[in-house]
Amino acid sequence: MTAPGRPARLGPDEPELREPDLPRTARVRSRALRTGWTTGTCACAAAKAATTALRDQAPQDTVDVALPSGRRVRFAVDSCVHDTRQATAAVVKDAGDDPDVTHGARLTAMVRWHREPGVALEGGEGVGVVTKPGLGIEVGEPAITATPRAMITMALGEVIDLAARGVRVVISVPGGERMARKTTNARLGILGGISILGTTGIVRPFSTASWRASVEQAVSVMAAQGERTVVLCTGGRTEKGAMALLPALPEVCFVEVGDFTGAALRRALSAGLERVIFVGMAGKMAKLSAGVLMTHYTRSSVDLALLGEVTRAAGGRTAVAEQVVAANSGRHAYEIWEREGLLRAAGDELCLRVRSVLLRAGQGRLDADVAMVDFTGRRVVAASRAEWVTPS
Repeated sequence: MTAPGRPARLGPDEPELREPDLPRTARVRSRALRTGWTTGTCACAAAKAATTALRDQAPQDTVDVALPSGRRVRFAVDSCVHDTRQATAAVVKDAGDDPDVTHGARLTAMVRWHREPGVALEGGEGVGVVTKPGLGIEVGEPAITATPRAMITMALGEVIDLAARGVRVVISVPGGERMARKTTNARLGILGGISILGTTGIVRPFSTASWRASVEQAVSVMAAQGERTVVLCTGGRTEKGAMALLPALPEVCFVEVGDFTGAALRRALSAGLERVIFVGMAGKMAKLSAGVLMTHYTRSSVDLALLGEVTRAAGGRTAVAEQVVAANSGRHAYEIWEREGLLRAAGDELCLRVRSVLLRAGQGRLDADVAMVDFTGRRVVAASRAEWVTPS
């Protein structure tokens, strides 16, 4: 049997995606990063294996399922037990080389015959329950998104005639509640476990698509609760600083946006929000001030010439501006400003430039404010609103 969590075999035209059993860091450094499988795909595979075992009264060692693209993938079944009334199967998630908290999770499906035709899908242990609107799932329903639901229905339709016979499927993830503590699920109103999700069925390593989707989802959730101000933070430290700066705003308003400011702004516009507040450090601020809304290091770099202009606009001497233009990074420019006593003036100028970019992106429908924090994230060193700056 193929090792748990690994595809048993791929279609004839598909390349082998697995690598030797090297440490994950060694694989990342020595070869291209491996793709993996979403929780939705693994839940689908487990559900099909259990339904087949119930129908045939025989345990299943492998199972194949179709991805939304139409590509078929075969998985090893980690465990499969059955009797005449029900069957339970588990597939172990392999996230590839993505740093996914659900890597190694046992996606488990318990299947019983059901009196009504079709698929009655439920969430069990370790699968979160939706408690807030804005996720595209009814409040009170298990956090299983539309694509995995459709995949499960299609897969089970390959096993039985769903127009004539029904099954009750309970998806569970042992340890899912513990895994969920490392995610933003609770803030989004998903309580008690992880989400069963995925749009393509495939996890891309260090997936920009998954992060962007989580940012857009977070904005939608806060909008669905009637909030009209979103606070975009570039990371965990800036988020803590933003929460200290804006204690009156509920936690749901704070979105760890990473590099996806543009995606967040587009979703804010479509959701009818009224105000965006951006809180970040010097490097991301420098990119945004140049109009770059996707700030990943592979897609953009700090415009040091622009920071030289900021230095001169803040009253810096030509020699200092030249040092900034020759700086190694946005942080280095920050340190030069700090050393020369220009941090407040240059930082305020930078914040005003970022605000102008956000206002343009908001198409006249979003107000904007900006705060720059130090590298601890605890102190606001410059802002588009003077009262926000932390006294030295």
